[in-house]
Amino acid sequence: MGASLSNLTDNGATMGPGLGDIPESCVACVFLYLTPPEICNLARLNRAFRGAASSDSVWEKKLPPNYQDLLCFMPPERYQNLSKKDIFALLSRPVPFEDGNKEVWIDRVTGRVCMSISAKAMAITGIEDRRYWNWIATEESRLSVKAYNYKL
Repeated sequence: MGASLSNLTDNGATMGPGLGDIPESCVACVFLYLTPPEICNLARLNRAFRGAASSDSVWEKKLPPNYQDLLCFMPPERYQNLSKKDIFALLSRPVPFEDGNKEVWIDRVTGRVCMSISAKAMAITGIEDRRYWNWIATEESRLSVKAYNYKL
């Protein structure tokens, strides 16, 4: 009901230009200052916003400068023909490496690189003797195991 009424003025004539008339390149320039979740929400407004939200130039700015290094942790066929937006989405999920003992991902809001390191990827200095600690499976740990020290 409101959508049809918003296109009419008091005398029944259609209104002037609207959001859909903004050039896609102008919308893309504005998107450079927004967070990725804000861009995705605005992409639902109209065709011009959706096109700008799919632009590689917008998502190139949202990716960290070393995103190519992060892609090296996965097989090339997973990212070879993807747009920058799809690469951002791919890297927004944890990417395991070093036998799954480490994970790296991009924060969806800030675009910063985050890393999680399992206890198995670290050396436990001073007590490498298995009599003092053990690996315990747990759901509390992001990487499913933690080191438990018996003697502390």
